[in-house]
Amino acid sequence: MNARRLTTPTEKVQQLQEKLGHAAKTSKSRKFHALYDKVHRLDVLQEAWRRVRANKGAAGIDGETLADIAKMGEDRFVAECRERLQKKSYRPQPVRRHYIPKKDGRKRPLGIPTVRDRVVQMATKLIVEPIFEADFQECSFGFRPKRGAKQALEQIRKACNRKGNWVVDVDIQGYFDNINQEKLMKLVEMRISDRRILKLIRQWLGAGVTEEGTVRRSDLGTPQGGVISPLLANIYLNYFDRLWEKHGKEVGELTRYADDFVVVCKTKKDALHGYKLIQAIMERLELTLHPEKTRIVGIWTGEEGFDFLGMHHRKTKAETGQNRVYYTTQQWLCVKAEKHIREVVKERLAPPKMRHVSFQEHVDWLNLRIQGWKNYYSTPYSSKWMTKLDGYIRTRLTKWYAKKRQRSRWRSSGNEVKLLCQMYGLKTLL
Repeated sequence: MNARRLTTPTEKVQQLQEKLGHAAKTSKSRKFHALYDKVHRLDVLQEAWRRVRANKGAAGIDGETLADIAKMGEDRFVAECRERLQKKSYRPQPVRRHYIPKKDGRKRPLGIPTVRDRVVQMATKLIVEPIFEADFQECSFGFRPKRGAKQALEQIRKACNRKGNWVVDVDIQGYFDNINQEKLMKLVEMRISDRRILKLIRQWLGAGVTEEGTVRRSDLGTPQGGVISPLLANIYLNYFDRLWEKHGKEVGELTRYADDFVVVCKTKKDALHGYKLIQAIMERLELTLHPEKTRIVGIWTGEEGFDFLGMHHRKTKAETGQNRVYYTTQQWLCVKAEKHIREVVKERLAPPKMRHVSFQEHVDWLNLRIQGWKNYYSTPYSSKWMTKLDGYIRTRLTKWYAKKRQRSRWRSSGNEVKLLCQMYGLKTLL
């Protein structure tokens, strides 16, 4: 029987990625020199456009939006991208810098590349990612296919239960803005020898950021807001992962999610040695550990814990039937995550303009988020915190309802809101 013919761009790209990944795994020293023609394949660019469109996002420096492209014609846009790549006339534009207000009054910078640059970056990522995936270590979980934060959390829990008495909790200072671009390119060149691909990456690194009409360029950092930036960041820190696998594996167990990572050690001596080893490798990469946020934590007695990926990790006493005491690792949402959830709910229900929204609309909006929070933060040990948050959500909803009904005492609306929550199917975090 003949194999089913691949018909969609997604299927064709998946098959291509599998071939590239297999080739990279088969020969760990192979350098790939014929990749550029794959980047401008029609099916690859179509799949890249589909993913960029699904991710949404604002316009870049050229003002061109996703809606503009849809109006112009998606096929025409993809064809233009392909033509520019084939003729080697494609040139990335500077990233538009936009600032998002933070709760403390400061502003968080956000980089927004043009839609065209996002598509070409995505097409390049689709081709080169399977090659580097063959080299990435098991300890790395961030921004990788078929891997995520939940797996990282489970690995940490098991490591702490196996031998984890001490933890090196690491924070790299301004990681994405301080990656040495020349060192990064040397790491990329260990697998990619296609000069056209290397030129594309160098162009993105050197495109710069535009702010108030001025373009600023730097020889440090990855493209802000770039689709390909998380992959480049992983390539850079994979150097650390590999050295740790070679020199630090016996010292402690590493779990890394992008630029956040912890090392679980058996003894304080191991933790101190691990900290020095981490510092030494970071110096090679010209990166700096945050002096206040990087710390060594003793967790064996349950008196101290640490936060990682939105969860607090702490050992607590447990007893066996023979009156023997042992410690087991528990995880629940950290204070910062709890505060964030409260802020999200408050921002939705507190503003006066939200009083015109119907109860059903609020429930639908809340249910989407409640389900997401439950999926991520729910553990056998988190019921206490989830119960508190459930109460907060219902209190906020009651206050909103009282103001909508122009009632001075919000508590008097409690029973009515309880019935409405049941009627409209408000979910719980438990």
